[in-house]
Amino acid sequence: MTLIATWNVNSIKARLPSVTEWLEAFKPDVALLQELKTEDAGFPRLEIETLGYHVETVGQKTYNGVAILSKQPIAVTARRLSGEDTDEQARYIEGDTCGVRVASIYLPNGNPTRDEGGADSEKYLYKLRWMDRLAERARQLLKTRLPFVLGGDYNICPTDDDVYDAAAFADDALCRPESRRRFRILLNLGLTEAFRALDTTPHAYSYWDYQKGAWQKDNGLRIDHLLLSPEAADKLSQVGIDKTPRGKDKASDHTPVWIKLD
Repeated sequence: MTLIATWNVNSIKARLPSVTEWLEAFKPDVALLQELKTEDAGFPRLEIETLGYHVETVGQKTYNGVAILSKQPIAVTARRLSGEDTDEQARYIEGDTCGVRVASIYLPNGNPTRDEGGADSEKYLYKLRWMDRLAERARQLLKTRLPFVLGGDYNICPTDDDVYDAAAFADDALCRPESRRRFRILLNLGLTEAFRALDTTPHAYSYWDYQKGAWQKDNGLRIDHLLLSPEAADKLSQVGIDKTPRGKDKASDHTPVWIKLD
C-alpha cells in the first residue's frame, strides 16, 4: 500500500516545524509540496532527509516552488511544464518513485480575473494557458499507460459544493466557468479526481483563508486535488483530508489531502 499526500505548505521555512511533525506522525510514502517560497539551495533538505525522505525540488525565491518527498529514490522526469518556453515560474515537478509517476503541481491562482477595462486579465489568461498545457501533458502521460498521480494546489473549486459561498466566488478565478471547464477537460481525458471518487460529502475543504475567522467558521474551499490515471485509479482504496495541521499554531492556510493506493 502506498500513501500519497499533497500539501501547499505556504513557505517551507515558516512551516518547517509543522511539516516535520506531520511527516513523523502521518508517515506518507510520498508527499507532494507546493508554495515552498524558497530557492533550491534554501530548502531544509537535511531536516527532511533525517526523517528518511528523498527530496527533489524546483524552487524560486519568495514565490511558488514545488517538491517531491519520498521514502524511496526519485527519478525526476520533468522540472517544468512544457508548452511555454518563456514561463520560468516554479510550478511543476514530476518523477518516478514507489512504483508510480507523480507530479507536484502549483497551478496559478489567476486573480484578479479582470483588468481595468473589464477584459480578462493577463494573470487569468496565464492560468488558462497553464491548464491547457497541463492537459497536454496528461495526454502524453496517458499514452504511456503508467500509473500516475497529478497532485497539488489546483486553485480550482470544481463545483459549488467545493466552496462555502458560491455566489461570492462566482467571478473568482477559482470558480469561473472557463477554469472549471478546463478542470473537467482533465477528467474527461480519463483521469479520476480521487477524493470525489470515494467521498461525495459536500463542503469538505482543504483551504481556509487567514482572514475573518474562516477556519473557525469552516468557510473553506476545496482546491487541492489528486488526479489519477486509470492504472492508478484501479488501485485507489482510501482518500481523506487531514485537517489536523490547519488547527496548529502558525499553520499553513492549506491542509494535506491524501490517498492510499493498494
